[in-house]
This record gives sequence, structure tokens and C-alpha cells, in this order.
Amino acid sequence: MKTFQTLQDLAACVGQEVAVSDWITVTQEQVNRFADATGDHQWIHVDVERAKAGPFGGPIAHGFLTLSMLPKFYEAAFEVTESRMGVNYGLNRVRFMAPVPVGGRLRGRMKLLTAEPIANDGLQMTWETTIELEGSPKPACVAESVVRRYK
Repeated sequence: MKTFQTLQDLAACVGQEVAVSDWITVTQEQVNRFADATGDHQWIHVDVERAKAGPFGGPIAHGFLTLSMLPKFYEAAFEVTESRMGVNYGLNRVRFMAPVPVGGRLRGRMKLLTAEPIANDGLQMTWETTIELEGSPKPACVAESVVRRYK
């Protein structure tokens, strides 16, 4: 866990890799709960037996489940002591580059691309997050996300 005292301390890291999260294992329970939440019950995600005979040799996580782990990666990798909250503001670019098998382990590698002051003592940041899949030569996902944090 990396700690920054202020938003300005974090903003000083523009252009740098700021943090790398710990590995997180994707479980079938997570995949099933995500399917229930989104209504996406495609067999490659939730039908374990059928998925074993499918193109990936077993069930895979939804791409959007992988993407939805961004806040968890940020929370686990760094904190800003003098910041009371953060909100997702949007995405500029997302690519799902490799399927994530159930049981696979993911981690986020976060690079701060931009940091600009905004109203209410805030900072708008653009992050490039590479979601690595353990053992894979390709990342599972690369996402450019926009986040706002407030003092």
C-alpha cells in the first residue's frame, strides 16, 4: 500500500507508474453474481460443464467484471490521507485483450497520465490501468479511466 498525504502529492506523479495492486483470484461465485447483477448469463461464464468444451477450456469472467475491478485495485494499492472520497467519472478507452479463466489471478498496474484541479478542492485524474493476468503474456484488459477525488 502506497500512501500519499495530499492530492497534490499524487498529482506530482503524472507520467509515472504509481502503484501495483496485489493479486486477486477470480472465482466462479463472483462470475455468477456478476451474471445475476447484469443479466449476462452467457454459458461461457456460468455453465461450467459446457464451458469446459468451449473455446476457452472452462468458464471465463465477463470482460465487464474484469473492468469493474478497477476501484478494488486502486483501493488496495494506494491511498490519499487528505482525500475524503473519489468517484468514477468515465472511461476514454478500454480493450479486453485476453480471456480471464475462473481461478485466474489479476492485478492492476496503475500509471497516472494526467491530473488537473477541479472545483470543490478536487483533482481529476486520467489513469492507464493494465490488468495483468498471472501467467499470460498479454494483459487481460487495458483501460484508460477518469477519476475525480476530493479533499
